[in-house]
Amino acid sequence: MTAGIFAIVSLLTVFASFLSGVFGMAGGMVLMGALLLLMPVTAAMVVQSVALLASNVWRAVLWRAHTDWRIVGRFAMGAAVAFALMFSVRFVPSRSLALIVLGLSPFIALAVPARLAPQAERRMAAEICGFVCQVMHLLSGVTGPLLDIFFVRSTSMDRRTVVATKATCQVLGHTSKLAYFGGALGAAELSAQWWHWVVLIGCAVAGTSLSRAVLERITDAQFRRWTRTIVLGIGTVYLIQGVASMM
Repeated sequence: MTAGIFAIVSLLTVFASFLSGVFGMAGGMVLMGALLLLMPVTAAMVVQSVALLASNVWRAVLWRAHTDWRIVGRFAMGAAVAFALMFSVRFVPSRSLALIVLGLSPFIALAVPARLAPQAERRMAAEICGFVCQVMHLLSGVTGPLLDIFFVRSTSMDRRTVVATKATCQVLGHTSKLAYFGGALGAAELSAQWWHWVVLIGCAVAGTSLSRAVLERITDAQFRRWTRTIVLGIGTVYLIQGVASMM
């Protein structure tokens, strides 16, 4: 990783962690899309996993009092099944496929009718969400828009519970993604020193810490409205990039 690329990735990590800290999502889309343009897919998955794992761990700690652990446990069960299936084939997406899946995910999430959405209150919803999100983690590196269906549409959770529980679920997802791409498949394309990881983790913690004051000030209505507007805008950009890269 050259000095220039590392500087860009560090700044993006602060910004992405701040966005995710406020909205519980969007940051991962920003970081993943940028990394796919800067480095090979496997290396991008590893870097994003480290940065967002740190961000989500810190966010989960900050809001731990609001976490719904019952949902986290059920989510983990579905995710474990999906990881086992994906690991059995060891599939690595191309850059264009990752960008297209990344771009489509918020539109798919928005298109799902409320009556069919696996909302938190419904039976088997957490298990289904864990399975689907794990597959998406390993295809595009991001599951925020799909988690939005599960959490943000729920009427029983306020914004703090949404952010806290999503962060804990994301910790599981990024840990498995790091094991999949960094351990099982290897990341030969990535050349990074140990201090690179220390700095990226510090950037993730800093961005997450800065977000807390903003999340405290916005209302639940603003939280839901801005979340959808931001991810649809980001998704449009990545969808165009993915289609263009295939032509």
